[in-house]
Amino acid sequence: MATPRMRRINEVLREVVGAAISELSDPRIGFVTVTSVETSPDLRAAKVYVSVLGSEEERDATMTGLSSSHGVLQSKIAAETRMKRTPTLSFHYDETVEQGMRISRLLDEEEP
Repeated sequence: MATPRMRRINEVLREVVGAAISELSDPRIGFVTVTSVETSPDLRAAKVYVSVLGSEEERDATMTGLSSSHGVLQSKIAAETRMKRTPTLSFHYDETVEQGMRISRLLDEEEP
């Protein structure tokens, strides 16, 4: 269970990273939504969960582009926040959107 401080930090990081991703000019990065961020208690690492619109190939290219631009995103975090340490970012695909759509499809099929 995250403390209120950690929830605030995660929310600020989610907003900053989301805004910074939209400013990136990497052609591999498609339409990305930052769904959540989980920061370690010592603030040295942060898992950034993203949802990507597009096919599996586009998703893989976007994840590669995000991983290669983590340094730029970390510098944006350092510039916009007053944290003692800037966490090392790792990007993970958030499958909850796909799972929700699958459940919705299954429920629609069951209705008479």
